Amino acid sequence: MNWCHYRFRSVWDLPAAPDTVYAVLERPDAYPSWWPQVREATRTDERSGTARIRSFLPYDLVVTLTERRRDPVAHVLETALAGDVEGWARWTLTAPEAGRTRAVYEQEVDVQRPLLRRLALPARPLFTANHALMMRAGRRGLVAHLDTV
Repeated sequence: MNWCHYRFRSVWDLPAAPDTVYAVLERPDAYPSWWPQVREATRTDERSGTARIRSFLPYDLVVTLTERRRDPVAHVLETALAGDVEGWARWTLTAPEAGRTRAVYEQEVDVQRPLLRRLALPARPLFTANHALMMRAGRRGLVAHLDTV
């Protein structure tokens, strides 16, 4: 097993239509306004940007995001990640019922940051919990944000 490889999947049920949710999620430079763990996000051009992320554990991850797929009809957003982690992340939105969205977030990454690679085996449960806490906070933040759009 590659202890530096992570595969995450989160499902968020949201109180807004997929078009509304998609419009928020397609603007990663605005994530810090509603997702507390996304500390900074800056666009560098139309298809890429950088982000600094920090959850419960006392370390920041810095990543470059490059758009791989943006499909407003299928409600899919996918990005390549490089930097402290390398891999990809994808949002897929569906409408389980009118006026609601099921957002599926999938991420597959390999840790590149040397300290985190050295801690990969003993700290894996902490890293996984850290990610889960971040995703819970992101869902709460997005639900609150959707009330304002």
